[in-house]
Amino acid sequence: MVTMSISDTVRTYLKSKPYTLEALENGIVNYSSLARLIHDELRIKNYQAIKAAIRRYAQHIAKVKGGIETRALNILKENRMALLDGVHVIISLEDLNIENDAKVKIDQYYVYLTRKDVIKSLPKKTRENLVKVRDNCSAVIIYSEENIEGASGVIAFIASLLAEQNINVIEFISCYTQTILVVNRSDALRSYELLSRIIK
Repeated sequence: MVTMSISDTVRTYLKSKPYTLEALENGIVNYSSLARLIHDELRIKNYQAIKAAIRRYAQHIAKVKGGIETRALNILKENRMALLDGVHVIISLEDLNIENDAKVKIDQYYVYLTRKDVIKSLPKKTRENLVKVRDNCSAVIIYSEENIEGASGVIAFIASLLAEQNINVIEFISCYTQTILVVNRSDALRSYELLSRIIK
């Protein structure tokens, strides 16, 4: 049986705590308090080793985060963006022959981005058999260069930027150079403004 070092144990623990990890990334954690918490939860005797492991890992993730953000910003600058209002999301178990702005098939589900009038035009039986319909949505569409496909961390950066403002991404579709984020209509302008600050 392989025994993990204190440093590895602390790193594994922190990776399982996303909010603690985010606070570490932002430099707003009291290392002594966190070390005491880990000391009590994991029953590791060497408190000083725990604190040292936290400090080293915090320095590491700060560098990684800074690198990811810089790379994401470089990829996203000069992109174009559009806001599509009045979007409805349909999830269906059958392939619908309907006009749509986007269509994705995942496993047995078909996901469509379409308009309210398109849904109304469906036969009653088809509407009743839909898995889910989300109305009052908007789609933020980002048009990127081809290099976005090979860039790690860009999508995570966008998602975390919106999540930090408590904006929920209802559907996320990425294909080639287009990225579509479907949000509640009430969050549409805020999402667009947040993203437009980094996409110039």
